[in-house]
Amino acid sequence: MRCLFLTLAFTTALYASDLPTGPNADLDGRLLLPPDDEWNRDVSSDPVDPMSDAIIARIGGDKPLHEDFGLVWKGVPGGIPYHVVPGGQSLVPVTFQYADESDPGPYPIPQDVWIEGGPDSEGDRHVLVLDKDHWKLYELFKAFPIDGGKSWRASSGAVFDLRNPVPRPAGWTSADAAGLPILPGLARYDEIVGKGELKHALRFTVRKTRRAYVPPARHFASRETDEDLPPMGMRVRLKADYDLSPFTGPARVILEAMKKYGLILADNGGDWFISGAPDERWVHEDLLPIRKVKGRDLEVVQMGPPVTR
Repeated sequence: MRCLFLTLAFTTALYASDLPTGPNADLDGRLLLPPDDEWNRDVSSDPVDPMSDAIIARIGGDKPLHEDFGLVWKGVPGGIPYHVVPGGQSLVPVTFQYADESDPGPYPIPQDVWIEGGPDSEGDRHVLVLDKDHWKLYELFKAFPIDGGKSWRASSGAVFDLRNPVPRPAGWTSADAAGLPILPGLARYDEIVGKGELKHALRFTVRKTRRAYVPPARHFASRETDEDLPPMGMRVRLKADYDLSPFTGPARVILEAMKKYGLILADNGGDWFISGAPDERWVHEDLLPIRKVKGRDLEVVQMGPPVTR
């Protein structure tokens, strides 16, 4: 009965309709997924993977962590934006390049939605939309509006019921290379600064990955078979004995969470790049200290057998 009560209490708080709407609207520090979801699991006591040293060295033991958010770059806020909409948001059709691995539309995409990198971006062009009343997440990769947003085309797309999350079918992509939801793994201002606590793993990228994935990932995005390369879904954590006493503020919050929840590899990109959401309240200088942490200060959490096909 106690477990049922806690679940109901969490669910009620989680998708209450009192959240504001709009681009990068404040989520009041709320967890997007249930407490027992893999993104929210405490991995501080998990064994170290036998391949940890080799994989860390292959990515780059001397390379620093890098905050891939919190800075305006070429006139566009850095990071992956999201948009919160009400349950009654109008639906628009979406066509997909990879329709066989995408959840069909229509999607509740407002005309003023932010595209990652801006409207002229040649990058990943992610579009993330959170329906706050039904607590559903709609995510697009390489998204382009048609006729002012009356319809959209995208490379791939996925819909996640955040109250009852179900993994993608084996081998399916999402809007992310690993087949994972993006928004639950972003560093958000309302958690890190607003609440002063981060209670989930963060999304990160590396330049070169293996043709393999491990849970919670469901998809790989590489032709490389070298076992020293990291598979999608790999989790790393900051070593328990790493001294955090010199760190304060947002950097300290992020690094503390890295010891407990770690980082989950979700896409190809910069080595040790940590993903976050744009917010005009970020003070970039408060995030820069995480660059003092190097790859050698991390370790790979023990993985299960990788899926290679």
